[in-house]
Amino acid sequence: MSDLLERLRARGWRLTSQRRVVAEVLDGDHVHLTADEVHARAAGRLPEISRATVYNALGELVALGEVVEVTTDGRAKRYDPNAHRPHHHLVCSGCGLIRDVHPAGSPLAALPTEDRFGFTVSGVDITYRGLCPACS
Repeated sequence: MSDLLERLRARGWRLTSQRRVVAEVLDGDHVHLTADEVHARAAGRLPEISRATVYNALGELVALGEVVEVTTDGRAKRYDPNAHRPHHHLVCSGCGLIRDVHPAGSPLAALPTEDRFGFTVSGVDITYRGLCPACS
């Protein structure tokens, strides 16, 4: 499980019932839901929650740096609660399933200084692509 709810409480983010249910829906490993999927699951727990409320909560979580937007191959944005655990993504080219992967070592170390063109590199986004077992 991700520690999204704990992080939000520690930051003092006001957890209204709507915000709490959005955070609960997002909390977990390998969670990469679209805004519509978040809304559908949140509405299953809190039927009166509006789509606008879900979009606003997601926007706030992204702005806080507690959730990361993931976009792959022009598909809908997905929301990843594992914003504080370095990881890469494994994406199925067939169905779009996304899984978090945590390879050993630093990907920054793989980029020699002479290939950085003077950049001060602050992060690396790596996406592995292939077919999941269901699409193979």
